[in-house]
Amino acid sequence: MRIWYQSFTDPVAQAPYMDRLCARLSALAAPGTTVEVHGLSPAIRHFHALSEFRCAALCVKNALRAEAEGYDAFVLGHFQEPGLTEIRGAVDIPVVSLGESCLLQACMMGRKVGLVTIDPVFIPWHEEQIRRHGLEHRVVGVTAIKADLPRFTRAFGDPAEYAAMRAEFVEQVKPLVARGIEVLIPAGGVPMLLLAQEQPLTVDGALVLEGIATVLKAAEMAVALHHATGACVSRSGVYAKAPQGAIEAFLATRVAL
Repeated sequence: MRIWYQSFTDPVAQAPYMDRLCARLSALAAPGTTVEVHGLSPAIRHFHALSEFRCAALCVKNALRAEAEGYDAFVLGHFQEPGLTEIRGAVDIPVVSLGESCLLQACMMGRKVGLVTIDPVFIPWHEEQIRRHGLEHRVVGVTAIKADLPRFTRAFGDPAEYAAMRAEFVEQVKPLVARGIEVLIPAGGVPMLLLAQEQPLTVDGALVLEGIATVLKAAEMAVALHHATGACVSRSGVYAKAPQGAIEAFLATRVAL
């Protein structure tokens, strides 16, 4: 089994994260599964919907490439999952996203779920994401810490910085726990991986979901189901297969990315 894991980070600028991500995925992978991590350059430096749109276009191209090169699944390893609908409509291999897989898994592990994002700018984005997945009655709280990517990068190698970020995370989620939330999701691959070194991790009894393990195992299951049933997604609705002409036109379009 070969899985293309698409990160939204720069493999050079965020090398400590990428190295640890590769090691974590390799340790978690089932026997016979190979996970290849691919970054984006330039990665997202400015938190905005326009940046997400730019990276989504790159990911559609990468998913088409993954299918052409014989990968068994494509993982969209960015919690906000821009381009997910378009990618599923473009390829015939399983496409698993970090955001959707974690949200659905959390609903199996607790009745009330909360998200903790890395910047307040993402709160309305995640609220819309929750509505799009029809989970507004289960994911009942979204909060944020304030941490830029350089700070996260430092935390992977600096125990003091990690302790400070962990303490900030715990402080931010306490109001969610007080509201009865049972499962907390760090809404992003970087904070997920940072906290993955403590497993299982709880805050006043609430479970902090380990999202990297979740998305990988969801991808492995999706491939197994694809092999068993021949099906990836329904083609009768939102994931209708794009005509070959549409795919060719997309690939032929030169966009400043």
